[in-house]
Amino acid sequence: MKMAEVKEAKVDFSLTTPQIADACMRTKTPFRIAPPGLISVIPGTRISGPAVPVKHYGSVDIFFEAMENAPQGAILVIDNGGRKDEACIGDLTVLEAKNAGFVGILTWGFHRDVDELNDIGFPVFSYGYTPIGPQRLDSREKDALQLTWFGDVLITHNDSVFADSNGAVFIETQHMGPILKVASEIQAIEKHQAERVEAGQSLRSQFQFKTFLEKREIQPKYTFREHLRTLNLAIEE
Repeated sequence: MKMAEVKEAKVDFSLTTPQIADACMRTKTPFRIAPPGLISVIPGTRISGPAVPVKHYGSVDIFFEAMENAPQGAILVIDNGGRKDEACIGDLTVLEAKNAGFVGILTWGFHRDVDELNDIGFPVFSYGYTPIGPQRLDSREKDALQLTWFGDVLITHNDSVFADSNGAVFIETQHMGPILKVASEIQAIEKHQAERVEAGQSLRSQFQFKTFLEKREIQPKYTFREHLRTLNLAIEE
């Protein structure tokens, strides 16, 4: 999918990764998640965009190469093998990504220049920070700019990324439109349910929970998710 098609999907940055994941589950759309522990340098950051995968071998030149032909609004997804003994990105690389039109960076590894990154205000997600940069220069693989691993998740140029304080979700870009539609519907339903709880109506009442228990007694295989679907309500999936 071209970048223009991604823009037409009208990404709503109020959508959360749990809502995106629930939308994928509801529509049976394949998705992948980043390993637990991914953190945002700037709390509350929420980003979405097509993935630009890149593998790190010890030098920042490969990041600059990945930026050469990247679409505007993309997210740089860096594979540094989850290393904790070095930071593979810092303030200058982040500034360059911002200048190149990226909307964020995800790193399967560590970052540095924490204070400077906060001042820059550009979305960066990683697994921690350390002051030391790479002391190595490994041999580059042929697919370094074609695919990357994020933990045990394989990312290619066909993928899009959603990231926030909950972590990151990866889906194939071709599914963006339907997923955003369903996620928006889930968001609206959950917001309405929360407003009703604050007004004094419990979720158990909204979910007709006693009715569910009675029906399950008769039909042991009747699930709560089936019950919620019949009421067009949401709390899981």
